[in-house]
Amino acid sequence: MSPMITSILILSLATGTIITMASFHWLLAWMGLELNTLAILPIISKSHHPRATEASTKYFLTQAAASALILFSSVMNAQATGQWSILQLENPLAQTLLTVALAMKLGLAPTHFWLPEVLQGSSFKTGLIIITWQKLAPMTLLLLTWNQASMLTLTVMGSLSVVVGGLGGLNQTQLRKIIAFSSIAHLGWMATIVTKSNKLALLNLTMYILISTPMMLSLIFSSTKTTQDLTTTWTTSPMLAPLT
Repeated sequence: MSPMITSILILSLATGTIITMASFHWLLAWMGLELNTLAILPIISKSHHPRATEASTKYFLTQAAASALILFSSVMNAQATGQWSILQLENPLAQTLLTVALAMKLGLAPTHFWLPEVLQGSSFKTGLIIITWQKLAPMTLLLLTWNQASMLTLTVMGSLSVVVGGLGGLNQTQLRKIIAFSSIAHLGWMATIVTKSNKLALLNLTMYILISTPMMLSLIFSSTKTTQDLTTTWTTSPMLAPLT
């Protein structure tokens, strides 16, 4: 992939997230999410490996289904209330559908099935984008609608994610899958905290990104892919071994 195409894709990725984070209209938020999804697909599949192609396909299908649910819930809310403002989500069915759609976007259980597979088929650099930057737009919508979302659905999915994330990573040797299940567990805590306070959830998200970024960068630097590789890190990167 040429540097110009890579630059365009990264710019589109950033633009899509910023559009969603800055919008108060459901259609603009949906457009930002779609731009964000379409921009990262070539980044995931740029290695032309079958696993990368499979990962990008799974990511596309899941994110497209979630975006369709968001559009459907916003249309349903607009039909009932006559307005498209994100801050005025009043239809109960639209609230539940939106909560499920955002949970699918984030990777909350039981709609978490795509995250470990996509991360395993991606490179560590792409995985870093998926578990950090790609969470910003859905989390922004969740924080904006925290007092209008379905609290019961969010609490159940958040609690289930904590359990699935904690247990799912126990029998794994691939670091990318362990990181994926760790991400599911962290997002479960965030979803549960959102029902109580959106400011605490924002603090949790910030801490999650600040912890995940150096960890992933250290694994990229040391070319570590499995738990077995961690045992030999001290030979190549003595200073990095204690941090990893």
